[in-house]
Amino acid sequence: MKLTPRKLPAYQEHFLMDIQTVKQYIVEELAAFPANAPITVTEIGDGNINYVFRVVNEATHESLIIKQADVRLRSSGRLLDIDRNRIEAEILRLQNELAPKFVPKVYYYDQKMYALTMEDISDYQNMRYELIEKKIFPDFSEKITEYLVRTLLLTSDIVLDRDVKKQRVKDFINPEMCDISEDLVFTEPYDDYKQRNILTSGNEQFVKENLYENTPLKAEVALLRNNFMNNAQSLLHGDLHTGSIFVNQTGLKVIDPEFAFYGPAGYDIGNVLAHLYFPLVKNLFDSTVDQVFHQWSKDTIAAVYDQVKEKLETYYDQAVTFPLYRNSAFKETMLQEILADAVGYAGTEIIRRVVGDSKVKELSLISSEKKITAERMLLKLGIQLIINRQHITSGSQLVNGMNELDIHSDLSNE
Repeated sequence: MKLTPRKLPAYQEHFLMDIQTVKQYIVEELAAFPANAPITVTEIGDGNINYVFRVVNEATHESLIIKQADVRLRSSGRLLDIDRNRIEAEILRLQNELAPKFVPKVYYYDQKMYALTMEDISDYQNMRYELIEKKIFPDFSEKITEYLVRTLLLTSDIVLDRDVKKQRVKDFINPEMCDISEDLVFTEPYDDYKQRNILTSGNEQFVKENLYENTPLKAEVALLRNNFMNNAQSLLHGDLHTGSIFVNQTGLKVIDPEFAFYGPAGYDIGNVLAHLYFPLVKNLFDSTVDQVFHQWSKDTIAAVYDQVKEKLETYYDQAVTFPLYRNSAFKETMLQEILADAVGYAGTEIIRRVVGDSKVKELSLISSEKKITAERMLLKLGIQLIINRQHITSGSQLVNGMNELDIHSDLSNE
């Protein structure tokens, strides 16, 4: 879709749009549809940060998405740098060049209204909710690992010219969104200094002993946190959970990269892995366990790790030209560090979604009498992934670690 923005005076200063003003904006400012077109606007955003609208010309069935940022979080009213929307527009454009099959097209970014106009992906469904319904996507691991390896390796200075990479680090600096992650992912689950953690009643002592007072674990988390803050390795999505992945049986689209910044490549990989465990655990604690979905979930976790490893090696050989980096020992060391990071960050993501204030839907669907056991299993898994990350070198080890947890035992008295 080609847009011809008019840059009218009414849209030269930011204001927060609603359904009616979005309709006017589409016609008057973007000239996307004729003024007399039967246009339907629906607010579809359910996140805490931005406002998202689906716009449809009912006469032609053409559609697009408007995503607008405001100066405040829509959930809490907290002030937040509005430039995050510019970062999202730019990373979507860049990732669409690197992995076009897996990223929505950007039609226009309005620097005055902080509004992003992009492809409507309504043919795809939110993966989190699809997995909650125990739907299976046989090609998911193949597609998501293609997206991960292309967007991560090809944005690093292992491949990019040094000047280009350094300019991108500058362009994508995202301090306020990183601050959210540094607190919610790497600090508060182990030191509830803001008193925002939400613990299931009966799990308080378990969390205290295994997280708050676990000195060896906190040392490993400190290393992962420091790496997150200082290793400007690849251009990350920054919040790559299954709610940011839309799927159908033919493909997938990755959306919402508003947390994008240059950080350790393993962070995005680890987030994908972590969020495949939640529907797996939910299924295990349902009244009836779907064995087909259970096996697919385990196979997919293993396949994501193994296929990332395989594709990193393949793309590395194809894309890296700098002679020092072509050294096989360097290559092996670097790729193993990325994979170890991925395992560790999977662990931190699992833990923060259990004890932090940003929960996942899957855990809310587990019955109250089983929730303590389910959460303890996930916390043990997260700790295991963090502590053992340097020793995990295959997808089967990720699955074996899950199998070793006694999911049927009564852990409530531990």
